[in-house]
Amino acid sequence: MDEHRGRLTRDGIRIHEDADFAGMHAAGRLAAEILDRVAPLVAPGVTTGEIDDRITKWVEEAGATSATIGYKGYQHASCISVNHVVCHGIPGDKRLKDGDILNVDVTVIVDGWFGDTSRMYVAGTPSRKAERLMQVTHDSLMKGIEAARPGRTFGDIGFAIQSYAEAHRMSVVRDFCGHGLGRVFHAPPNVLHYGRPGTGPVLEEGMFFTIEPMVNLGRPETKVLADDWTAVTRDKSLSAQFEHSVGVTANGAEIFTLSPAGRFHPTWGD
Repeated sequence: MDEHRGRLTRDGIRIHEDADFAGMHAAGRLAAEILDRVAPLVAPGVTTGEIDDRITKWVEEAGATSATIGYKGYQHASCISVNHVVCHGIPGDKRLKDGDILNVDVTVIVDGWFGDTSRMYVAGTPSRKAERLMQVTHDSLMKGIEAARPGRTFGDIGFAIQSYAEAHRMSVVRDFCGHGLGRVFHAPPNVLHYGRPGTGPVLEEGMFFTIEPMVNLGRPETKVLADDWTAVTRDKSLSAQFEHSVGVTANGAEIFTLSPAGRFHPTWGD
């Protein structure tokens, strides 16, 4: 399989062929199915390491490959980020408590294609402010996806996310962004979750990338802990994130990582 087929724009963004959408749907579906299976595991008393162990097993059983095990030395099939952890939380022996919110991020490789997605879960009952944060973050992602269509710009996507989150008096993290993907894990462009309309590269059919806004209840600043992975909010405020992988079509953006069981939003069981 040729990871270099298709053409590159002047910004270095790969334009994929129509046939490539099927490969991304297969990878995205497996990643989403795995996150569907995580939902019933999340409860007070469960450790993040136990959740990651199950994810590792499910990836292996599917005959797929985890994109994160061995990536820059990382040794887990997921990142699990609890409460004020913004992203890249390392699974371990931390036990979840009632009211904890957590993001689980999984990337799998299926037949050479990368499926990358994350979503929020709740252990027990969330606080009202946590519930509101998750809702605004989810809706910010969907606003960003709505803005992704040919002829628009990546600045339009960022503006849609930023303006929605800030209208709800929350802040968008600047230190991390979405990214191009396909037969590679990370590729141009950087997909910023803030920006000005009409700026940045113009979207074209065949572009594949993630949109994955991180939204904080407090200020947007983050810091990375001594393990060189875990990013937290500097003010210890709660943070939430949702991520989809998408492909640009003639009519908009096709989501590769839709939840087969309708569990992408943490209130799926209500």
